Amino acid sequence: MRILLAIPVYNEERYVTKVLDEVRHYTSDILVIDDGSSDQTPMLLAQQPVDVIRHATNRGYGQSMIDAFRWSSCYRYDWVITMDCDEQHEPASLPMFFKAIEQDDADIISGSRYMSDSATEDLPPADRRKINQIITEQINGTLDLKLTDGFCGFKAYRVSAMRKLRLSESGYAFPLQFWVQAVANDLVIREVPISLIYNDPNRSFGGPLNDAEKRLAHYRQVFAKELKEFPDRFACACVCSCNGQSEG
Repeated sequence: MRILLAIPVYNEERYVTKVLDEVRHYTSDILVIDDGSSDQTPMLLAQQPVDVIRHATNRGYGQSMIDAFRWSSCYRYDWVITMDCDEQHEPASLPMFFKAIEQDDADIISGSRYMSDSATEDLPPADRRKINQIITEQINGTLDLKLTDGFCGFKAYRVSAMRKLRLSESGYAFPLQFWVQAVANDLVIREVPISLIYNDPNRSFGGPLNDAEKRLAHYRQVFAKELKEFPDRFACACVCSCNGQSEG
């Protein structure tokens, strides 16, 4: 069983060395996708024994994910685990993902920050929690899923299953396209609990997406558009989703 750990980064000079030093305790198969960092991140990555995909300009979180899937397929990995590089995802959780992979009962093992009732002081800003809740409920209601966290980036993906998808959403709305295609291709999804850690309440999405209402509207637009790509599967769901865009 060959497992790749893929880590998208963008201007992570504050965290990248510490995170990579920690994850190397658990695996040596590490790919970093540097999404056009303009700080010291590229120089720090050059000092690490990891593979790196470097975007000359910022192309978006979704594009980094797409590149990770392509790399894992090209180099014949069986699974790819993705995690963030800002210390929101604990490297110590990697063995849990390895164990879940060994059970071989899912195509997507999705981390959830909301499966546990443990208290934390690192709660994300209220608008982000609200949007996550609204969109996760819409995903569940439309796709007949039971997710508790629709946006967590700490996941394990079966590489052969990812080959079935035709992903193109390059930005932060990537999960909306991903969940539709996962269900359309009958992939088996399982959630596992991870810690809820949020170190930087001022972290920016960039541009118009910094506005919560515009971000929510964008997510819904991407979701509705993707549903229309599968009219035989989601004909009724697409109508309901489009009609519900003004709710919440």
